[in-house]
Amino acid sequence: MKINRRNFLKLAGLATANVAVGTLPGKAVASPGHFTGHPERRGVLVDTTQCIGLNCRRCELACAKEHNLPTPEKAPEDPTVFDKRRRTHADQFTVVNRFKGQSPETPIYAKKQCMHCDEPACASACLVGAFSKTPSGAVEYDASVCIGCRYCMVACPFDIPTYEYFSALHPRVRKCTFCFESRLQQGKPPACVEACPREVMTFGRREDLIKVARQKIVRSPNRYVDHIYGEHEVGGTSWMYLSSVPFDQIGFRTDLGTTPYPELTRNYLSAAPLVMAIWPTFFLSIYLFTKRKEELAAEQRLLNPSADGNHRTKEDK
Repeated sequence: MKINRRNFLKLAGLATANVAVGTLPGKAVASPGHFTGHPERRGVLVDTTQCIGLNCRRCELACAKEHNLPTPEKAPEDPTVFDKRRRTHADQFTVVNRFKGQSPETPIYAKKQCMHCDEPACASACLVGAFSKTPSGAVEYDASVCIGCRYCMVACPFDIPTYEYFSALHPRVRKCTFCFESRLQQGKPPACVEACPREVMTFGRREDLIKVARQKIVRSPNRYVDHIYGEHEVGGTSWMYLSSVPFDQIGFRTDLGTTPYPELTRNYLSAAPLVMAIWPTFFLSIYLFTKRKEELAAEQRLLNPSADGNHRTKEDK
């Protein structure tokens, strides 16, 4: 992995979030090795050569419906939606972007969402354990313990987690859920996969999907580049991609390396077990105290709104 400004900030965020002390050990200890992944975890293989993008984007619509999110602002038949590169946000967990193909008549469309890393940097950076990698493959988020530090947003190598800045009282980190609660737990594919009319996405055991991807590359070497994106990037991801052009041409970072992001800071973190145990509890206690205080204040304002108004008037004077 190249250490540029972006990567430096992400690694610094990871280390700061977990260590959170001013002094790091002078001698790093041996790494205990990285997580190899649950053998039965599920994944999705995205074949970008089959996506038609324009007049479709049913994956975006299905995702919005599944999560009770607003319908995407621009209709599927509106080509201007591809005028600029879009990223996911708090009200849209997946987006389709358009890239140049072999000719103007054959653009390439690529869907973007959380990659659900085998060793997620967001989970490693989280001070209170709000993120967890489930055996089924999804990276789950628990808003009830989140303190809003947003280290997860800094740490993610794919720039996926977003934040509800517009929510004053209970803002949450937002990202693709892999439809964990509504579908994945019952063995069903995500809503976006089921809605795709072109069968761009294949859902199944991650190991099986890798075999399918390799078979496609062997059978059609002129159709695909010899690379399964996500098989090894940052230690492996549950969402993987096939493409007809190098991945950096369709918006994927190719400078991430194959080392899981948490492993890049693990040597330091293993020398600070006491801090790692105390710090999350400390932050969670502050958060719960502050949250309860805000709730009591809101209840008091509802019961006695005139007192709040009088208080402001007095201050104004």
